[in-house]
Amino acid sequence: MNDKVSAQQYTGDYWRSLSYYNVYRFALALLFVLLAGVVGTRLSLGAENLLVFYSVSVFYLAAALVSFILLRIRKPRFTLQLALQVCGDILVLPILSYASGGVQSNIGLLLLISLAAAGLTSRGRITLFFAALASIATLLVQSYAALHDEASAAQFIQVGLQCAAYFAVAWMAHSLAKYAVDSQLLAQRRGRDLVSMSEANRLVMRDMQDGILVVDANGVIMQMNPSASRLLRHTPISGETMSQTFPILYGQYAIWKMHGRSSRDTLQLDVGMQARLRFVAVERDAAHGVVIFLEDMQRVQAEAQQFKLAALGRLTANIAHEVRNPLSAISYATELMQDGNIDPQQQRLLKIVLDNTQRINRIVHDVMQLNRRDRAEPERFDLHELMQTFVEEFIRSEKLESGVVVLLAAGAHQVDFDRGHLRQVLCNLCGNALRYGQGKQGSLMLILGNEDESVVLDVQDDGAGIPAEYSGRLFEPFFTTAAQGTGLGLYIAKELCEANGARLNYRAREGHAGACFRITFGELYESDE
Repeated sequence: MNDKVSAQQYTGDYWRSLSYYNVYRFALALLFVLLAGVVGTRLSLGAENLLVFYSVSVFYLAAALVSFILLRIRKPRFTLQLALQVCGDILVLPILSYASGGVQSNIGLLLLISLAAAGLTSRGRITLFFAALASIATLLVQSYAALHDEASAAQFIQVGLQCAAYFAVAWMAHSLAKYAVDSQLLAQRRGRDLVSMSEANRLVMRDMQDGILVVDANGVIMQMNPSASRLLRHTPISGETMSQTFPILYGQYAIWKMHGRSSRDTLQLDVGMQARLRFVAVERDAAHGVVIFLEDMQRVQAEAQQFKLAALGRLTANIAHEVRNPLSAISYATELMQDGNIDPQQQRLLKIVLDNTQRINRIVHDVMQLNRRDRAEPERFDLHELMQTFVEEFIRSEKLESGVVVLLAAGAHQVDFDRGHLRQVLCNLCGNALRYGQGKQGSLMLILGNEDESVVLDVQDDGAGIPAEYSGRLFEPFFTTAAQGTGLGLYIAKELCEANGARLNYRAREGHAGACFRITFGELYESDE
């Protein structure tokens, strides 16, 4: 540790310690003045020279008062004020000791307190210098007493022991001060490390995709990261218990605490979310709390879906060339053969070949559309305006009569979506609704509205509806009930919706015929109007 400290490094702790030291000096001086004035020589104070004792005590008291003023304005600098106060004690106390009869008065022992205070206050080796000054002053006073007052020479032994005590106390004070400074620096360094670790822990917990829930041994929620709040759809308040807030999760926690493992790895949470659970004790047992990791299975499935789509994209890039070109050749050759003179049996076989080549071509085309999910470019627009344009184009392209397609909407509805993706989804849903509907006035209904702070779009038809046994498989790839269907239309529509932060679901129309598919867009945006 450096013995020299710059003026900027003398913080309030140094000045506060020096103020306490001066309070001790003031109290000691005031005690000497009062005792000298009231008791006199009855306590051996000023036994040799009461006038000198009283005068020096008054001077000592005045010096302590002046020191209070200097300490308040902090001028001169800290080291100089400390030296003035300690040197004042070294000057005054030996004189008071001489005026009270010399070393037998034991006033000189008060310098031990001054040296200890100097060592703890200065926190440096300058204390040994003060001990040397105190020893010199004490020896000079004793020498003066021996020469002029015929003091006993044997007293020099006591004075020598007293001087040795000065150095011992000074060195001890220095050692204690150094240890205190080292401990303070270590505590500050560990405090900074703790703050850094706490901040790093906060950032890690904030940015982790998995939910983290920290509870104590009694099940009280101590900490929760944003991912856990999102999964559990709740931000607990201080002191909230897991048993009251998340009873299903608490049941698994209780089982783990009892048996060391939960009854299941994946759990349907209280709010309907699926999460994979992992319990980790803060220490070797759960007596000091547990960290609960919640892995969002929806995110895991989405990541798996991304890998699947990436692999499917590479596959479709290959089959686009390897399959479509031979299909084109087969289709072209079949059409040429149909133009020749062939019997009806051969004509029927050629038509089967041509129809199946076209069906395979549609499957390849639909599979290739899956690549578009990764190229979503959402933009904000008014869904009502886009729907009006889409309905007009859809009626013209399908050559429908006016009134078959009805658009119901109120106000403006701002959404974020890729326009091309949305048109493809709408074409698929409206095409299905038109195919299975009755084709009458209002057979295809497009209803635009808001629900639970989200924009929703319902595509309804008046067809026979979807049997209950098929409703759970509607969005599976290659599942279809139509002979000429590929089974990829609804699957692609759902994938494109999810790529743009929306959801596509089938809704049974209770009490009404037909089917209803709902697109739930992301956050509800206010209209700029």
